[in-house]
Amino acid sequence: MIDRPVDLQTPALLFPAVSLLMLAYTNRYIAVSNLIRSLHDRHCREPSDVITRQIASLRLRVRIIRSMQAASVASMLASVISMLLMFLGRQAEATWLFGAALTLMTLSLFLSMREIGLSVRALDILLEDMGEWKSPRKR
Repeated sequence: MIDRPVDLQTPALLFPAVSLLMLAYTNRYIAVSNLIRSLHDRHCREPSDVITRQIASLRLRVRIIRSMQAASVASMLASVISMLLMFLGRQAEATWLFGAALTLMTLSLFLSMREIGLSVRALDILLEDMGEWKSPRKR
């Protein structure tokens, strides 16, 4: 059992954090989708192995970004429902739901770290293609 109940203001603390995360995730999605469109056009004009590898990486990144956004939205929703449960006097359920909201936000952040890693790997592909840098993973 949880010894320390949360009050109505505690879930509200997640609102600014989740809102900023969702904005950042949306910006990443827009940047990746624009890049995919650009690479698709380039690939149609002049097919290249590097472009094919980039598009494969971007496909995975879009899926991860979608999961990041879904976890953030679910976190926000869990926070709102938690506040509603507190308002209705259902403290135990509200506390557990707030814990779920924190877990979902944590999942979103872990996915974000994974997506950043893929982004760096995509840049490695471009640098290797230029012949000026070799990935430490391939040395």
